[in-house]
Amino acid sequence: MAIHSRQPGFLHALLTFGLIVTTIGIGLFVLQTSLHSLMLLCLLIAGVSARTLGAEYDAIKNAMNDSIYSALSAIYIFILIGVIIAAFIEGGTLATLLYYGIRLIEPAIFLPAGLLFCTIMSLATGTSWGTAGTAGVVLMSIGESMGFPVAVVAGMVISGACFGDKMSPVSDTTNLAAMSSKTNLYAHIKSMSYTTGPVYLIVLTLFTLYGLNYRDSIMPAEHLELLCDGLDSAFTISLWTLLPLLAMLALSMRRVSAELAMAASALVAVLLAMVLQRQEAGVVLNSLFNGGSVRSEVTELNSLLGRGGIASMMWTLSLSLMALALGGVLDRFGFLRVLIVGILSRVKRAATLVATTIITSLFGNMGMGEAYMTIILGGQLFGDAYDEKGLDRCVMSRSLEEGATLTTALIPWTTGGAFFASTLGVPVMDYAPWALLNWMNPLFSMVLAYTGFALFRTDQP
Repeated sequence: MAIHSRQPGFLHALLTFGLIVTTIGIGLFVLQTSLHSLMLLCLLIAGVSARTLGAEYDAIKNAMNDSIYSALSAIYIFILIGVIIAAFIEGGTLATLLYYGIRLIEPAIFLPAGLLFCTIMSLATGTSWGTAGTAGVVLMSIGESMGFPVAVVAGMVISGACFGDKMSPVSDTTNLAAMSSKTNLYAHIKSMSYTTGPVYLIVLTLFTLYGLNYRDSIMPAEHLELLCDGLDSAFTISLWTLLPLLAMLALSMRRVSAELAMAASALVAVLLAMVLQRQEAGVVLNSLFNGGSVRSEVTELNSLLGRGGIASMMWTLSLSLMALALGGVLDRFGFLRVLIVGILSRVKRAATLVATTIITSLFGNMGMGEAYMTIILGGQLFGDAYDEKGLDRCVMSRSLEEGATLTTALIPWTTGGAFFASTLGVPVMDYAPWALLNWMNPLFSMVLAYTGFALFRTDQP
């Protein structure tokens, strides 16, 4: 598609991007403005900047439309996650997991056990969003009932979910990073294991130590027993209610698309709600939009059982649409491309190239609103630089994942950040310090690069 406008200069691109980041920073931290309003202002800044390059209005609008179109799968998943959470509540899946989780999991091991559970589920399914929307919601409820700070639990969930998503051979971002970097999928995963594996062990240790130190403040057994009794009175607690979760796991492991796996899982949960929980069909179907409708005699449980539904995802969806539109303008009219090329011309060392890849991927997420576009753009722009320095492209694919896949959860206006905040019910700025893997892994990788560790060369056997 021809674009009848000139490319921005480096200073022009830097000024545009700087204005956008400054607008968001001041709006969020000084004025405490709505992210949606800030995204609207940023769209205006990007549009005016593109217009000064000679871009026509229709070209700017098409750039926005195309970016949104490219992320339709993520939009469908937003909606389906809301449906799944509501269906799991109505079908008793969430209640059963909560019931046995409260009874069987010792508070002292809750955080490491939850981290491992999210890791295994995301490795099996290849999706951090699906893991957060199912296992994550359950763990948030269990952790909250045990008295853990919700920000800590959310950080644990996201760390485990993102590790599995990043390392799973069935993950879309894992395959995309390998494909964009033109490297073998398993060489890419092996390369990531050198940096992500040690960090994961550190994160597991830190959550274990935190859980041990916190056990004195855990709620008394009488209160937990009251919660279990409330669940037992509101639902039929049965292992049959785990069928929706097993269906999603089985379909995901057979490489069925995430949308179909989620839809099938929700359908099984709806059937269980009508057959096993004896809910009326109309009530169950309405809950898929409005959220869980079950009410317990225990007041505290009602907030846990009133989540989900398509309506609950609308804040996230609308913010993501605006962020994607902004990313489309910045990408189509070359602002990010010019910045990256300008920065690469100043990179001399192999280790600096790795650090540059990770940092520019972070800023790419900030500008384009999601990791997919950042990974694709990075694969196009960094490849020659890695070849010139004799670095294997699996180092580039690893750096793209660490800079793009992991950091998207730490930025409030990206699709990932908005999704996790909405699904887990914790603002990004609250859980970000506790999403240990997501910020420790990129930092660790950059430090290791300057030691020369795991900088695989193309001439190595």
